[in-house]
Amino acid sequence: MRGTSSAAHPSTLFARYWCAAAISSFGTAVTAVAMPVLVVRTLEATDVEVGLVNAAQFVPYAVLGLIAGVYVDRWQRRSVLVWSSLGRALALGAIPVLWALGALDVWLLVLLLLAFGSCSVFGFAATQSLLPRLVPASELVTANARLDQTDTAAQTVGPVLGGAMVGVLGAPLAIAVDAVSFGVDAALNAGLRVKEPRSLPVERRSLRGEIRDGINWIYRHGTLGPLAVSTHVWFLANSASFTALAVIALRKVGLSPFVFSLLLTTSGLAGLVGATLAPRVGRRWGPGPAIIGSRAAYPVAWLVVGLTVGTSLSTAALFVALAVHGLAGGVENANEMSYWQAATPDSLLGRVNATRRSVNRTIAAIGSVLGGTVLTIGGVRVTILGVATVFGVAAAIAALSPLRTTRDAQAPMAAHGSSSDQQC
Repeated sequence: MRGTSSAAHPSTLFARYWCAAAISSFGTAVTAVAMPVLVVRTLEATDVEVGLVNAAQFVPYAVLGLIAGVYVDRWQRRSVLVWSSLGRALALGAIPVLWALGALDVWLLVLLLLAFGSCSVFGFAATQSLLPRLVPASELVTANARLDQTDTAAQTVGPVLGGAMVGVLGAPLAIAVDAVSFGVDAALNAGLRVKEPRSLPVERRSLRGEIRDGINWIYRHGTLGPLAVSTHVWFLANSASFTALAVIALRKVGLSPFVFSLLLTTSGLAGLVGATLAPRVGRRWGPGPAIIGSRAAYPVAWLVVGLTVGTSLSTAALFVALAVHGLAGGVENANEMSYWQAATPDSLLGRVNATRRSVNRTIAAIGSVLGGTVLTIGGVRVTILGVATVFGVAAAIAALSPLRTTRDAQAPMAAHGSSSDQQC
Protein backbone atom coordinates (compact mmCIF):
# COMPACT_ATOMS: atom_id res chain seq x y z
CA MET A 1 0.00 0.00 0.00
CA ARG A 2 1.12 3.56 -0.65
CA GLY A 3 2.38 5.51 2.30
CA THR A 4 3.51 2.43 4.23
CA SER A 5 6.51 1.27 2.22
CA SER A 6 9.11 3.68 3.54
CA ALA A 7 12.20 2.68 5.45
CA ALA A 8 11.75 5.34 8.14
CA HIS A 9 8.78 6.29 10.26
CA PRO A 10 6.22 8.22 8.14
CA SER A 11 6.14 11.17 10.55
CA THR A 12 9.94 11.55 10.35
CA LEU A 13 9.90 11.39 6.56
CA PHE A 14 7.13 13.94 6.26
CA ALA A 15 8.80 16.32 8.73
CA ARG A 16 11.93 16.38 6.58
CA TYR A 17 9.93 16.76 3.38
CA TRP A 18 7.79 19.50 4.96
CA CYS A 19 10.86 21.41 6.11
CA ALA A 20 12.32 21.30 2.61
CA ALA A 21 9.06 22.56 1.12
CA ALA A 22 8.84 25.38 3.67
CA ILE A 23 12.36 26.63 2.96
CA SER A 24 11.85 26.68 -0.82
CA SER A 25 8.41 28.32 -0.44
CA PHE A 26 9.87 31.24 1.50
CA GLY A 27 12.69 31.53 -1.03
CA THR A 28 10.17 31.63 -3.87
CA ALA A 29 8.22 34.37 -2.08
CA VAL A 30 11.40 36.46 -1.99
CA THR A 31 11.91 36.01 -5.73
CA ALA A 32 8.29 37.02 -6.37
CA VAL A 33 9.31 40.51 -5.23
CA ALA A 34 12.89 40.54 -6.48
CA MET A 35 12.27 39.36 -10.05
CA PRO A 36 9.97 42.22 -11.13
CA VAL A 37 12.39 44.73 -9.61
CA LEU A 38 15.29 43.09 -11.46
CA VAL A 39 13.45 43.13 -14.78
CA VAL A 40 11.84 46.57 -14.62
CA ARG A 41 14.43 48.62 -12.73
CA THR A 42 17.79 46.87 -12.92
CA LEU A 43 17.54 45.65 -16.54
CA GLU A 44 15.11 48.41 -17.62
CA ALA A 45 13.13 46.00 -19.78
CA THR A 46 10.46 47.19 -22.21
CA ASP A 47 6.81 46.19 -21.74
CA VAL A 48 7.20 43.47 -24.36
CA GLU A 49 10.31 42.13 -22.66
CA VAL A 50 8.50 42.09 -19.29
CA GLY A 51 5.81 39.94 -20.89
CA LEU A 52 8.42 37.58 -22.34
CA VAL A 53 10.09 37.19 -18.96
CA ASN A 54 6.77 36.35 -17.32
CA ALA A 55 5.84 33.89 -20.05
CA ALA A 56 9.23 32.14 -19.91
CA GLN A 57 8.41 30.62 -16.53
CA PHE A 58 5.19 29.02 -17.79
CA VAL A 59 5.99 27.94 -21.36
CA PRO A 60 7.73 24.72 -20.19
CA TYR A 61 4.46 23.50 -18.65
CA ALA A 62 2.76 23.54 -22.04
CA VAL A 63 5.76 22.04 -23.84
CA LEU A 64 7.04 19.45 -21.34
CA GLY A 65 4.10 18.67 -19.06
CA LEU A 66 2.92 15.42 -20.65
CA ILE A 67 6.43 14.08 -21.20
CA ALA A 68 7.59 15.02 -17.68
CA GLY A 69 4.77 12.99 -16.17
CA VAL A 70 5.90 9.86 -18.01
CA TYR A 71 9.46 10.14 -16.74
CA VAL A 72 8.39 10.93 -13.19
CA ASP A 73 6.52 7.61 -13.27
CA ARG A 74 9.52 5.84 -14.83
CA TRP A 75 12.21 7.23 -12.55
CA GLN A 76 12.65 7.33 -8.78
CA ARG A 77 10.57 10.30 -7.67
CA ARG A 78 12.88 11.26 -4.84
CA SER A 79 15.76 11.54 -7.31
CA VAL A 80 13.67 13.63 -9.70
CA LEU A 81 12.76 15.94 -6.82
CA VAL A 82 16.41 16.35 -5.80
CA TRP A 83 17.77 16.96 -9.30
CA SER A 84 14.96 19.35 -10.24
CA SER A 85 15.69 21.43 -7.11
CA LEU A 86 19.40 21.48 -7.94
CA GLY A 87 18.57 22.58 -11.48
CA ARG A 88 16.44 25.43 -10.19
CA ALA A 89 19.20 26.42 -7.76
CA LEU A 90 21.72 26.61 -10.61
CA ALA A 91 19.37 28.54 -12.91
CA LEU A 92 18.61 31.15 -10.25
CA GLY A 93 22.19 31.19 -8.95
CA ALA A 94 23.47 32.13 -12.39
CA ILE A 95 21.48 35.38 -12.30
CA PRO A 96 23.51 37.22 -9.60
CA VAL A 97 26.75 35.80 -11.02
CA LEU A 98 26.02 37.13 -14.53
CA TRP A 99 24.85 40.42 -13.04
CA ALA A 100 28.10 40.78 -11.07
CA LEU A 101 30.07 40.11 -14.28
CA GLY A 102 28.04 42.73 -16.15
CA ALA A 103 26.78 40.10 -18.59
CA LEU A 104 23.12 39.77 -17.56
CA ASP A 105 20.52 40.98 -20.05
CA VAL A 106 16.84 40.24 -20.64
CA TRP A 107 17.46 37.48 -23.18
CA LEU A 108 19.87 35.60 -20.94
CA LEU A 109 17.32 35.96 -18.15
CA VAL A 110 14.62 34.47 -20.39
CA LEU A 111 16.86 31.46 -21.13
CA LEU A 112 17.58 30.96 -17.44
CA LEU A 113 13.88 31.16 -16.58
CA LEU A 114 13.07 28.64 -19.32
CA ALA A 115 15.57 26.30 -17.66
CA PHE A 116 14.08 27.08 -14.25
CA GLY A 117 10.56 26.41 -15.52
CA SER A 118 11.60 23.14 -17.15
CA CYS A 119 13.03 21.89 -13.87
CA SER A 120 9.87 23.05 -12.10
CA VAL A 121 7.67 20.94 -14.40
CA PHE A 122 9.50 17.80 -13.24
CA GLY A 123 9.83 19.01 -9.66
CA PHE A 124 6.15 19.70 -9.06
CA ALA A 125 5.10 16.42 -10.68
CA ALA A 126 7.52 14.53 -8.42
CA THR A 127 6.49 16.53 -5.33
CA GLN A 128 2.79 15.73 -5.69
CA SER A 129 3.51 12.09 -6.58
CA LEU A 130 5.98 11.31 -3.78
CA LEU A 131 3.82 12.47 -0.87
CA PRO A 132 1.56 9.34 -0.85
CA ARG A 133 4.72 7.30 -0.19
CA LEU A 134 5.63 9.41 2.82
CA VAL A 135 2.35 9.33 4.76
CA PRO A 136 -0.53 6.84 5.06
CA ALA A 137 -3.52 7.47 2.78
CA SER A 138 -5.63 8.39 5.81
CA GLU A 139 -3.25 11.28 6.58
CA LEU A 140 -3.04 12.78 3.09
CA VAL A 141 -5.52 15.60 3.71
CA THR A 142 -3.71 16.62 6.92
CA ALA A 143 -0.31 16.47 5.20
CA ASN A 144 -1.52 18.51 2.22
CA ALA A 145 -3.15 21.00 4.59
CA ARG A 146 0.14 21.49 6.46
CA LEU A 147 1.96 22.08 3.18
CA ASP A 148 -0.74 24.57 2.17
CA GLN A 149 -0.47 26.35 5.51
CA THR A 150 3.26 26.73 5.06
CA ASP A 151 2.97 27.89 1.46
CA THR A 152 0.25 30.40 2.37
CA ALA A 153 2.33 31.71 5.27
CA ALA A 154 5.25 32.13 2.86
CA GLN A 155 3.06 34.03 0.39
CA THR A 156 1.81 36.25 3.20
CA VAL A 157 5.08 37.00 5.02
CA GLY A 158 7.58 36.29 2.25
CA PRO A 159 6.91 39.41 0.15
CA VAL A 160 7.66 41.60 3.19
CA LEU A 161 10.96 39.78 3.71
CA GLY A 162 11.61 39.94 -0.02
CA GLY A 163 11.03 43.68 -0.11
CA ALA A 164 13.43 44.16 2.79
CA MET A 165 16.09 42.00 1.15
CA VAL A 166 15.75 43.82 -2.16
CA GLY A 167 16.15 47.10 -0.31
CA VAL A 168 19.27 45.97 1.53
CA LEU A 169 20.94 43.55 -0.90
CA GLY A 170 19.51 44.54 -4.27
CA ALA A 171 17.33 42.37 -6.51
CA PRO A 172 20.06 40.06 -7.94
CA LEU A 173 21.42 39.10 -4.51
CA ALA A 174 17.89 38.62 -3.15
CA ILE A 175 17.33 36.08 -5.93
CA ALA A 176 20.51 34.34 -4.77
CA VAL A 177 18.70 33.67 -1.47
CA ASP A 178 16.07 31.69 -3.39
CA ALA A 179 18.83 29.77 -5.18
CA VAL A 180 20.26 28.76 -1.81
CA SER A 181 16.79 27.73 -0.61
CA PHE A 182 16.47 25.28 -3.51
CA GLY A 183 19.91 23.87 -2.68
CA VAL A 184 18.83 23.26 0.91
CA ASP A 185 15.58 21.74 -0.40
CA ALA A 186 17.61 19.30 -2.53
CA ALA A 187 19.88 18.35 0.37
CA LEU A 188 16.97 17.64 2.72
CA ASN A 189 15.05 15.57 0.17
CA ALA A 190 18.20 13.64 -0.74
CA GLY A 191 18.14 12.31 2.82
CA LEU A 192 14.62 10.86 2.52
CA ARG A 193 14.84 7.11 3.04
CA VAL A 194 11.79 6.02 1.09
CA LYS A 195 11.39 2.78 -0.84
CA GLU A 196 10.08 3.11 -4.37
CA PRO A 197 9.21 0.23 -6.69
CA ARG A 198 11.62 -0.55 -9.47
CA SER A 199 10.50 0.63 -12.88
CA LEU A 200 10.04 -1.63 -15.89
CA PRO A 201 12.86 -1.43 -18.46
CA VAL A 202 12.37 1.62 -20.67
CA GLU A 203 12.58 -0.48 -23.86
CA ARG A 204 9.40 -2.29 -22.79
CA ARG A 205 7.44 0.95 -22.69
CA SER A 206 5.85 3.27 -25.22
CA LEU A 207 6.13 7.00 -24.52
CA ARG A 208 2.97 7.72 -26.49
CA GLY A 209 1.11 4.88 -24.79
CA GLU A 210 2.12 6.04 -21.33
CA ILE A 211 1.00 9.59 -22.07
CA ARG A 212 -2.30 8.21 -23.35
CA ASP A 213 -2.79 6.13 -20.18
CA GLY A 214 -2.38 9.24 -18.02
CA ILE A 215 -4.78 11.30 -20.13
CA ASN A 216 -7.34 8.47 -20.20
CA TRP A 217 -7.23 8.09 -16.42
CA ILE A 218 -7.97 11.78 -15.96
CA TYR A 219 -10.62 12.42 -18.58
CA ARG A 220 -12.38 9.07 -18.97
CA HIS A 221 -12.89 8.60 -15.25
CA GLY A 222 -16.50 9.17 -14.21
CA THR A 223 -15.58 11.29 -11.18
CA LEU A 224 -12.06 12.56 -11.82
CA GLY A 225 -12.86 13.66 -15.39
CA PRO A 226 -15.50 16.24 -14.41
CA LEU A 227 -13.32 17.36 -11.49
CA ALA A 228 -10.41 17.99 -13.88
CA VAL A 229 -12.60 19.96 -16.31
CA SER A 230 -14.07 21.97 -13.42
CA THR A 231 -10.56 22.81 -12.23
CA HIS A 232 -9.48 23.89 -15.74
CA VAL A 233 -12.45 26.27 -15.89
CA TRP A 234 -11.60 27.50 -12.39
CA PHE A 235 -8.05 28.36 -13.50
CA LEU A 236 -9.45 30.35 -16.43
CA ALA A 237 -11.62 32.41 -14.08
CA ASN A 238 -8.97 32.75 -11.37
CA SER A 239 -6.23 34.05 -13.65
CA ALA A 240 -8.65 36.49 -15.29
CA SER A 241 -9.81 37.73 -11.88
CA PHE A 242 -6.32 38.46 -10.61
CA THR A 243 -5.37 40.10 -13.88
CA ALA A 244 -8.24 42.52 -13.32
CA LEU A 245 -7.71 42.87 -9.57
CA ALA A 246 -4.76 45.26 -9.70
CA VAL A 247 -6.54 47.52 -12.19
CA ILE A 248 -9.73 47.55 -10.12
CA ALA A 249 -8.03 48.08 -6.76
CA LEU A 250 -5.35 50.59 -7.76
CA ARG A 251 -7.13 52.53 -10.51
CA LYS A 252 -10.88 52.12 -10.25
CA VAL A 253 -11.18 51.99 -6.46
CA GLY A 254 -8.03 54.05 -5.87
CA LEU A 255 -6.39 52.00 -3.13
CA SER A 256 -2.90 53.03 -2.08
CA PRO A 257 -0.09 50.50 -2.57
CA PHE A 258 -0.08 49.89 1.18
CA VAL A 259 -3.83 49.15 1.33
CA PHE A 260 -3.43 46.97 -1.76
CA SER A 261 -0.76 44.96 0.08
CA LEU A 262 -3.19 44.60 3.00
CA LEU A 263 -5.78 43.27 0.55
CA LEU A 264 -3.40 40.54 -0.60
CA THR A 265 -2.39 39.82 2.97
CA THR A 266 -6.06 39.36 3.86
CA SER A 267 -6.38 36.73 1.16
CA GLY A 268 -3.26 34.98 2.42
CA LEU A 269 -4.39 34.93 6.03
CA ALA A 270 -7.83 33.64 5.02
CA GLY A 271 -6.11 30.91 3.00
CA LEU A 272 -4.12 29.94 6.08
CA VAL A 273 -7.36 29.62 8.07
CA GLY A 274 -8.91 27.58 5.26
CA ALA A 275 -5.97 25.20 5.11
CA THR A 276 -6.21 24.75 8.88
CA LEU A 277 -9.90 23.86 8.59
CA ALA A 278 -9.47 21.64 5.52
CA PRO A 279 -8.94 18.28 7.30
CA ARG A 280 -11.94 18.84 9.58
CA VAL A 281 -14.19 19.88 6.70
CA GLY A 282 -13.03 16.94 4.60
CA ARG A 283 -13.72 14.46 7.40
CA ARG A 284 -17.15 15.89 8.13
CA TRP A 285 -18.47 16.41 4.59
CA GLY A 286 -16.25 14.13 2.53
CA PRO A 287 -13.80 15.34 -0.14
CA GLY A 288 -16.43 15.74 -2.87
CA PRO A 289 -18.84 18.02 -0.99
CA ALA A 290 -15.91 19.93 0.52
CA ILE A 291 -14.54 20.70 -2.95
CA ILE A 292 -17.96 21.62 -4.36
CA GLY A 293 -18.91 23.78 -1.37
CA SER A 294 -15.63 25.68 -1.62
CA ARG A 295 -15.93 26.10 -5.37
CA ALA A 296 -19.45 27.52 -5.00
CA ALA A 297 -18.09 30.36 -2.83
CA TYR A 298 -15.98 31.95 -5.60
CA PRO A 299 -18.80 33.19 -7.89
CA VAL A 300 -20.63 34.68 -4.90
CA ALA A 301 -17.53 36.58 -3.77
CA TRP A 302 -16.78 38.06 -7.20
CA LEU A 303 -20.43 38.80 -7.90
CA VAL A 304 -20.39 41.07 -4.84
CA VAL A 305 -17.35 42.89 -6.28
CA GLY A 306 -19.01 43.26 -9.67
CA LEU A 307 -22.21 44.70 -8.20
CA THR A 308 -20.48 47.16 -5.86
CA VAL A 309 -17.60 48.43 -8.00
CA GLY A 310 -17.75 52.20 -8.33
CA THR A 311 -19.81 52.60 -5.16
CA SER A 312 -18.86 53.50 -1.59
CA LEU A 313 -18.92 49.79 -0.74
CA SER A 314 -16.31 48.78 -3.31
CA THR A 315 -13.32 48.76 -0.94
CA ALA A 316 -15.12 46.68 1.68
CA ALA A 317 -16.40 44.35 -1.06
CA LEU A 318 -12.85 43.74 -2.28
CA PHE A 319 -11.65 42.81 1.18
CA VAL A 320 -14.63 40.50 1.73
CA ALA A 321 -14.19 38.89 -1.70
CA LEU A 322 -10.48 38.26 -1.23
CA ALA A 323 -11.10 36.83 2.24
CA VAL A 324 -13.77 34.45 0.92
CA HIS A 325 -11.55 33.58 -2.05
CA GLY A 326 -8.61 32.73 0.22
CA LEU A 327 -10.72 30.78 2.70
CA ALA A 328 -12.34 28.70 -0.05
CA GLY A 329 -8.97 28.03 -1.66
CA GLY A 330 -7.46 26.86 1.61
CA VAL A 331 -10.28 24.41 2.29
CA GLU A 332 -10.50 23.20 -1.30
CA ASN A 333 -6.88 22.69 -2.27
CA ALA A 334 -5.86 20.18 0.40
CA ASN A 335 -9.01 18.11 -0.13
CA GLU A 336 -8.72 18.15 -3.92
CA MET A 337 -5.03 17.27 -3.99
CA SER A 338 -5.52 14.47 -1.47
CA TYR A 339 -8.46 13.15 -3.49
CA TRP A 340 -6.35 12.92 -6.63
CA GLN A 341 -3.45 11.30 -4.77
CA ALA A 342 -5.63 8.70 -3.08
CA ALA A 343 -7.84 7.95 -6.09
CA THR A 344 -5.04 7.53 -8.63
CA PRO A 345 -2.89 4.37 -8.90
CA ASP A 346 0.68 5.03 -7.82
CA SER A 347 1.98 3.98 -11.25
CA LEU A 348 0.01 6.82 -12.85
CA LEU A 349 0.53 9.62 -10.31
CA GLY A 350 3.40 11.33 -12.12
CA ARG A 351 1.53 11.50 -15.42
CA VAL A 352 -1.76 12.53 -13.84
CA ASN A 353 -0.20 15.30 -11.75
CA ALA A 354 2.02 16.63 -14.56
CA THR A 355 -0.79 16.54 -17.14
CA ARG A 356 -3.23 18.38 -14.88
CA ARG A 357 -0.67 21.01 -13.93
CA SER A 358 0.36 21.50 -17.55
CA VAL A 359 -3.22 22.04 -18.72
CA ASN A 360 -4.05 24.24 -15.73
CA ARG A 361 -1.02 26.48 -16.27
CA THR A 362 -1.71 26.77 -20.01
CA ILE A 363 -5.33 27.72 -19.36
CA ALA A 364 -4.21 30.19 -16.69
CA ALA A 365 -2.04 31.94 -19.27
CA ILE A 366 -5.04 32.13 -21.61
CA GLY A 367 -7.18 33.45 -18.77
CA SER A 368 -4.71 36.25 -18.06
CA VAL A 369 -4.74 37.39 -21.68
CA LEU A 370 -8.52 37.02 -21.89
CA GLY A 371 -9.04 38.95 -18.66
CA GLY A 372 -6.91 41.83 -19.87
CA THR A 373 -8.66 41.86 -23.25
CA VAL A 374 -12.18 41.90 -21.80
CA LEU A 375 -11.13 44.55 -19.29
CA THR A 376 -9.96 46.76 -22.15
CA ILE A 377 -13.01 46.20 -24.34
CA GLY A 378 -15.87 45.75 -21.86
CA GLY A 379 -14.71 47.54 -18.75
CA VAL A 380 -14.41 46.55 -15.10
CA ARG A 381 -18.01 45.58 -14.31
CA VAL A 382 -18.39 43.37 -17.39
CA THR A 383 -15.06 41.67 -16.64
CA ILE A 384 -15.87 40.90 -13.01
CA LEU A 385 -19.39 39.67 -13.76
CA GLY A 386 -17.88 37.49 -16.48
CA VAL A 387 -15.35 36.14 -13.99
CA ALA A 388 -18.15 35.35 -11.51
CA THR A 389 -20.06 33.53 -14.27
CA VAL A 390 -17.07 31.38 -15.23
CA PHE A 391 -16.43 30.56 -11.56
CA GLY A 392 -20.10 29.53 -11.40
CA VAL A 393 -19.65 27.23 -14.40
CA ALA A 394 -16.68 25.57 -12.67
CA ALA A 395 -18.77 24.98 -9.54
CA ALA A 396 -21.71 23.65 -11.57
CA ILE A 397 -19.57 21.13 -13.45
CA ALA A 398 -18.34 19.70 -10.14
CA ALA A 399 -21.78 19.81 -8.48
CA LEU A 400 -23.50 17.97 -11.35
CA SER A 401 -20.92 15.16 -11.37
CA PRO A 402 -20.65 12.06 -9.16
CA LEU A 403 -18.23 14.09 -7.02
CA ARG A 404 -21.22 15.43 -5.06
CA THR A 405 -21.80 12.01 -3.45
CA THR A 406 -18.14 11.12 -2.96
CA ARG A 407 -17.18 10.82 0.68
CA ASP A 408 -14.28 8.36 0.32
CA ALA A 409 -11.26 9.14 -1.85
CA GLN A 410 -10.43 5.45 -2.21
CA ALA A 411 -13.75 4.56 -3.83
CA PRO A 412 -13.00 5.81 -7.37
CA MET A 413 -9.79 3.79 -7.62
CA ALA A 414 -11.44 0.66 -6.30
CA ALA A 415 -14.20 0.98 -8.88
CA HIS A 416 -12.09 2.05 -11.82
CA GLY A 417 -8.40 1.52 -11.30
CA SER A 418 -7.43 -2.13 -11.65
CA SER A 419 -7.09 -2.12 -15.43
CA SER A 420 -4.92 0.97 -15.49
CA ASP A 421 -2.54 -0.58 -12.99
CA GLN A 422 -2.11 -3.56 -15.28
CA GLN A 423 -1.54 -1.40 -18.35
CA CYS A 424 1.25 0.51 -16.66
